[in-house]
Amino acid sequence: MVLLAITSVLGIVLGYFLRYFLAIGKKGSLEIEIKKMILEAKESSQKIIKSAEKKAEGLAQEIKEKEKEKDEQFQKTENRFAKKEELLDKRQLGIDNEVESIKKKIEDIKIIKEQVEQKSKAAETELERISELSAEDAKEELLNVIKKDQEEDLSIRLKKLDQEGESRFENKAKEILAAAIQRMGNSTAAEFTTSSVNIASDDIKGKVIGKEGRNIRAFERVAGVELIVDDTPGVVIISSFDSVRRQIAKVALENLLLDGRIQPVKIEEFVATAKETIHKIIKEKGEKAAYECSVYDLDPRIISILGRLYFRTSYGQNVLQHSIEMSHIAGIIAEEIGADVAIAKAGALLHDIGKAVDHEIPGTHVEIGRRILQKFGANEKIIQAMKSHHEDYPYETIEAKIVQTADAISGSRPGARRDTIENYIKRLEDLEAIAKSFDGVEKAYALQAGRELRIFVKPEAISDIEARQLARDIAKQIEKELKYPGEIRVNVIRESRVMELAR
Repeated sequence: MVLLAITSVLGIVLGYFLRYFLAIGKKGSLEIEIKKMILEAKESSQKIIKSAEKKAEGLAQEIKEKEKEKDEQFQKTENRFAKKEELLDKRQLGIDNEVESIKKKIEDIKIIKEQVEQKSKAAETELERISELSAEDAKEELLNVIKKDQEEDLSIRLKKLDQEGESRFENKAKEILAAAIQRMGNSTAAEFTTSSVNIASDDIKGKVIGKEGRNIRAFERVAGVELIVDDTPGVVIISSFDSVRRQIAKVALENLLLDGRIQPVKIEEFVATAKETIHKIIKEKGEKAAYECSVYDLDPRIISILGRLYFRTSYGQNVLQHSIEMSHIAGIIAEEIGADVAIAKAGALLHDIGKAVDHEIPGTHVEIGRRILQKFGANEKIIQAMKSHHEDYPYETIEAKIVQTADAISGSRPGARRDTIENYIKRLEDLEAIAKSFDGVEKAYALQAGRELRIFVKPEAISDIEARQLARDIAKQIEKELKYPGEIRVNVIRESRVMELAR
């Protein structure tokens, strides 16, 4: 055991010394290799340094050459700027010289202008002295001479232009209106509402009045009208501003007379029944009128108000029939001239809708109608077309002029309307009075039932040109002051007569 331990220790010691000597040998070889690598690194660094020095020398040379080129370019630019500066100095000097020259010329012109003005004033003064007229008087005299010389030529030329224009436009208008009138030339009998009810005998008047007047009072209260039972034989008159109420009262009274049982209870029943009947008729007439004129998409309330016109008259002409006739005429004219046919027809049909309630609402029937259509949502174009037919509003569309023209055609055709002799004579007198109110008018006559106003002027007071202006002024005054259907032709006649005696 001891021997084995000693042997192991000796082995360990020998191994240690062996490894030590081996390590010393390796260390010597490593140092040799490191020295060799250091030498190689120094040689490599020397080569790199030399190569870098060569490159640095090349770059320095390139930089010097580039700096030299930039210096040369800078020198050239500086020389160019110097030349431009010299040129600008020369130009500025030339401009200064020209400015001085212009100033001198301006002074010379001022002096010449003053001399010319002085000579002109002197010449004008000399002319005034010679002619014994001032400049204003001479100008006025010259204008008068020119006016007299050219007045006749201007008058002839204006007359010729007016005749040519009137002839051309009148022919075209005649063609359009002839087409409209020809297609609407069928006879239309106007229906007239009445405020009287015929009775079989005067004994029935006592039943209508009733004991102590109770029947007549009950009827007036329920129907909202006034009954006039007087000495007129065979007639009971119904009085009311409301045409619909008047018609309801007429129907109710006729049915009461047929029934024979006239008493307050029956009166209420028959008036209620008559109201239902008339309201049904109103609705049917409004719908029929809209359908006949091909006017659709109207609010039912507008159609109901339109139907009320069936019981409304104007100058004896049934307003609903007049509106239907107008709608057809407006449609024909619109089609001829290329306007909106639907708007023209609708505007014509609804143009007098305000007359249905003008006794209940303040304002003109045009304004009332406009408000009704706006309230119930009618097309704005229809409102624009209808509101100008009495020129209360300016014409905004061509359809507005068509509606006004259709109104004139329908209202002024023979037999369409009737008027009292008193109103007729007053209208003629008003026409003549307007004409005579103008200076220079000698005589004035209203002819053709007030459709023409013929005016004779003093030739020494009114020239041909002034006569033309006078006709326009009188026409405008008539439009402003009078209300009339259709149109009125104003003719101003200026007649000059020259008389000389041969002896």
